[in-house]
Amino acid sequence: MRLSTKARYAVMAMVELAFSEGDAPVSLADIAAAKGLPLPYLEQLFAKLRRVGLVVSVRGATGGYRLAHPIEDVRIFDIIVAVDRPLKATRCNHDIARGCQGGGKRCTTHDLWEELGHVVQEFLKRVTLADIRENRVLGIFRPFSSAERSA
Repeated sequence: MRLSTKARYAVMAMVELAFSEGDAPVSLADIAAAKGLPLPYLEQLFAKLRRVGLVVSVRGATGGYRLAHPIEDVRIFDIIVAVDRPLKATRCNHDIARGCQGGGKRCTTHDLWEELGHVVQEFLKRVTLADIRENRVLGIFRPFSSAERSA
């Protein structure tokens, strides 16, 4: 399972906005310089982020972008889905009933990888920009307790 470059760059850029001071817009050139990201690529990503309402653009000499919502409300999953498709751990297409092997059969590890994809998505749905800014990511997705494992 790999996170696409689009998704990684979008998250990095949105985190940069979360760390920006005040309500002043941040230029994509400043984000590109701060994070070492290609400006044309950021322009494409921010067009998508704006379309789904995660950022707002401000025109003018001091223009740029700012978050459309408080950092507590912006989930990493939403950023990734805005610029790319959700992560999945299987090589199968979304039509699970059809299967990933010839003859319509599912591979023996299909359920394992499918469930792993769900866990990763649930983790990304729990993490917000505020969690990253406040350094609260570790421990967000607690491991199963021994009682849960034996259930």
